[in-house]
Amino acid sequence: MHSLAFLSLRVGLAFAFLYPPLNALVDPNSWIGYFPWFTRGIVPDEVLLHAFGVVEAIIALWLLSGWRIFIPSILATAMLVGIVVFNIPNFQVVFRDLSIAAMSLALALKSWPEEKGRLTSGYSATSR
Repeated sequence: MHSLAFLSLRVGLAFAFLYPPLNALVDPNSWIGYFPWFTRGIVPDEVLLHAFGVVEAIIALWLLSGWRIFIPSILATAMLVGIVVFNIPNFQVVFRDLSIAAMSLALALKSWPEEKGRLTSGYSATSR
């Protein structure tokens, strides 16, 4: 599972999750508008933006680590689809997120057998 193709998907996806929080440090106004209206105003916009950026960075670093890839891949897929769903009026900008979501879903599907093995190892009907 650690082929060059798998590594390429992980690095590409990690880049897509590292660039926004890094760029938001110098240009937060370009990013805050992608948050749904119901998330705005709970905390100051910059706090929301940078807190989300921390989550993005954690997912990116987790993907780069290669450890239990299924979990960050599923989280990335959900986040990307959510970004598109809540930004349909900006579809000409966010449409690429669907392609990136397909990358993260491919990583999740590829790593699922390994994750499933971890979840079921040690479990048997007699251990109840």
